Amino acid sequence: MSRSEITRVWSLAHLEARRDRTFRRVPSVRVNGARRALTFINDVGLTSLFATRGLNLPCLWVAVCGRRDPRFPHHSHHDPEVGLAWNLKDELPAAGKCFYARLIRGKPTFVAWDLFPAVYRLFGSQRDYIREYRDGLLSPAAKAILDTLNDNGPQETFALKLATNLARPNQRRAFDGALAELQRRLYVAMREVRYDPFTYVWDLVATRHRARVREARTLRPDTAARELVRRYLRAVVYANPRDVISVVGDRRRAGNAIEALARAGEIQTDCAIDGMAGKWIVALHGPSASD
Repeated sequence: MSRSEITRVWSLAHLEARRDRTFRRVPSVRVNGARRALTFINDVGLTSLFATRGLNLPCLWVAVCGRRDPRFPHHSHHDPEVGLAWNLKDELPAAGKCFYARLIRGKPTFVAWDLFPAVYRLFGSQRDYIREYRDGLLSPAAKAILDTLNDNGPQETFALKLATNLARPNQRRAFDGALAELQRRLYVAMREVRYDPFTYVWDLVATRHRARVREARTLRPDTAARELVRRYLRAVVYANPRDVISVVGDRRRAGNAIEALARAGEIQTDCAIDGMAGKWIVALHGPSASD
């Protein structure tokens, strides 16, 4: 980027053109299979599966479409772009190529392995789950799931429901809510997809990814937050402070990370973007694979 472009009043067209490459919204770089999908995830560090209003993240489905603002089809089960994104969601994490869970705002999120330690340090529990439960920080259904996985190892969805006495139809909401709760806190994640019949196999994150979790626990939280914010802003190009807080999960740590990156000359804060209200944070550099 030339020095003349480093300004506190930015052109939205210029920023969106940068996003076109990072988000793979150009046909020539669109995701068309597992290899490009993994390159995309490793490039941006953090990406959603499908586009969600108000969630400022790269999106795998948009990258598969290879264009700006694609319209989600009414008959998604027969749409090849939705189908490819859905299959990649099953294929890549099951093969151990990346981490996947309902994480940012409880939405399906992919995490590159080199960013996983920072994400785990900020969202994963640092205490024994029994203590978390006794302190009222885990629901009874979530504790039952963790008890079962600790005692019996990886479990298919229905077997996990039976083992936790949450298999009745009227208990589906409690089971799904507990599973989402445990994914947001990085206790459990999908380990495998089975197709005959279709089901997921669930496992403890701290067991399956023991070495990565051990590395994560050595990080200082502020260091983890700074690395996560750096990668996030490089990927999305521009964001507001609320976006950063939602990704970090803590207002103070998000603010400290923004200040540190601004002092290092990696981002600009309090920027204006033509045609958009409010103040914005703009990354001065893109992801390494897109520079």
